[in-house]
Amino acid sequence: MAKQTENIPPSPLLPSVKGPQDLKGRTDAELQQIAQEVREQLIDTVGEIGGHFGANLGVCELSVALHSLLESPKDKVIWDVGHQAYPHKILTGRGEQLHTIRKYGGLAPFCNIEESEHDAAGAGHASTSISYAVGLKEAMRRKHGEDGKVVAVIGDGSMTGGVAFEAIHHAGGMGTPMVVILNDNGMSISPNVGALSRSFNRVRLNPKLYRARDNAEKGLTKLPAGIGAAFERLGPQVKESFKAFWAPGLFWEELDFAYTGVIDGHDVAALRTAIGEALAADRPVVVHIATVKGKGFAPAEEGGLEGMEQWHAVKPNGIVDRKPAIEVPVTTPNGAARKKLPPQYTKVFGEAIVRECRRDERVAGITAAMNTGTGLSILQKEMPDRYFDVGIAEQHAVLLAAGMALQGMKPVVAIYSTFLQRAYDQIVHDVCLQNLNVVFALDRAGLVGDDGPTHHGSFDVSYLRHLPNITLMAPRDEAMLVDMLHTALLHDDGPVAIRYPRGNAVGVPLPERPERVDIGVGEVLARGDGSVALLGYGTGVGVAIQAAALLEVQGIEATVADARFAKPLDTELVNELAAGHRLLVTVEENALAGGFGAGVLEHLADSGLAVPTLRIGLPDRYVTHGSPALLQEEVGFTGESVARRVADRLGSRWGATAP
Repeated sequence: MAKQTENIPPSPLLPSVKGPQDLKGRTDAELQQIAQEVREQLIDTVGEIGGHFGANLGVCELSVALHSLLESPKDKVIWDVGHQAYPHKILTGRGEQLHTIRKYGGLAPFCNIEESEHDAAGAGHASTSISYAVGLKEAMRRKHGEDGKVVAVIGDGSMTGGVAFEAIHHAGGMGTPMVVILNDNGMSISPNVGALSRSFNRVRLNPKLYRARDNAEKGLTKLPAGIGAAFERLGPQVKESFKAFWAPGLFWEELDFAYTGVIDGHDVAALRTAIGEALAADRPVVVHIATVKGKGFAPAEEGGLEGMEQWHAVKPNGIVDRKPAIEVPVTTPNGAARKKLPPQYTKVFGEAIVRECRRDERVAGITAAMNTGTGLSILQKEMPDRYFDVGIAEQHAVLLAAGMALQGMKPVVAIYSTFLQRAYDQIVHDVCLQNLNVVFALDRAGLVGDDGPTHHGSFDVSYLRHLPNITLMAPRDEAMLVDMLHTALLHDDGPVAIRYPRGNAVGVPLPERPERVDIGVGEVLARGDGSVALLGYGTGVGVAIQAAALLEVQGIEATVADARFAKPLDTELVNELAAGHRLLVTVEENALAGGFGAGVLEHLADSGLAVPTLRIGLPDRYVTHGSPALLQEEVGFTGESVARRVADRLGSRWGATAP
């Protein structure tokens, strides 16, 4: 009887891949198997530890194909955003460390030039890869560093960012010999929006368009009675007309990029052929590939846009045995259900803006491809006509709001603190200069955790506070967030920015009706003995309250106040605290340079007030990735750290209890 081998799985090949060099000389079938093994490692590992998921599953074959063709690190691959670079990390010698990704002290969540020589550029914001690639290749052409091939991998979602178009325009004009891989999967984090996305979808779903165009061109040249010969003589004009008629690739070819596609992004052999030809062309080339975000994981792959969005990232232990984990109610040791956690600030904001839209027909919400992340998905569902998603285009989002404000609307631009940096000129020039009634809702202010320095909201107080006309406020809890959004939308004297953190709120009751907060007025929460005043801003208030409780054990009764506003500053409150205390402490989850505490010091100096001042905030460096609790401990943004520093400044021995 013949031995049956059909069901015997092939021997694993991935363990033998210690670096890109181990992919050389492999057959297409072997490379296809390696790609699948990479995918399985991702499902098993990320499903347990959490992290970016769907986009990585979609580029396993692409990653293998690229590294089998290129000579990294001499040749460069730039992964746009970097949240799809986990397969790249595995293939470049970091597979055994994958379980540490996004953890404190572990692998970076995105590409990191300090982590590996194979990471050509660090990235964490979208739409930048083509610009990086142009810079790298143009430096090579001028004999700086080692010459090599340069490839930029960019998703169709990132193509909604204007800087990508600027780079394409420049590269085509210079004839920069580089390859752009357009990874077309219909998704960034939320479903892609806009005309460009619709165009990509039409091409992706109709790969026969190219063959039809070619057949039509050839057919015209064969028409009888001399007509075909005339078409052949016209040559270039006919070709350009047909490109315009059939549309695929026209955009790229008009900008002097050669275009090829649409290629099956899950077929290693097809990818190697297309990319190999593109690399050999020695000119700007775009290879348009179609992939499935979440490939190989059925809930993402078969769940449509909703499934892809849901599985963009996965929570720790979110997948068991390569299937979604079944949620089991968590109980305490005595069997009682665990106390329900407070709502997340994002949800509180999302529900609050819906109420404000119902109250005032002028209010609208704007997001830059982050409808769920900002909470505006609630508005999208409840009042879709008051919801605008502009794609990954923060500059346009702010300009759109400016236009709406000029026409009398009250737009709310909901963008993460770190992403609003991308629209700085528009904030300065188009909103603040014209003193327009635009509200900026800055989610993820402060240390956001596992996504690390590219995503920490460390600088918004500093980059906004010095702008004329703007009002800056930050709530200490979810109830005040509701009140502050209401206040900002009632404000008719210029732009307002509200910053609030990621994660669960404090747990205070939400107001049945929001109340207006007096602009530029803080609040004293507890009166002390005159030794120290703790003046918090936003999340700094909670840390100040914790510090005050610890100081009380030491016999030090601290005054605690909530500034509520970084601009205009409550100067009367600052003067009162400075005059009545031996030490004034400011507490903020923002960079100290130019932040809230700096504003307090500026006022004290301008007023001629002399009081010892201690500023607590984020250090003058980029903070690494890890859980927020670990990061806050590292930088000293905890109640205990503040209490220790205060006791030291007051000359009190830490650890001694009150008599």
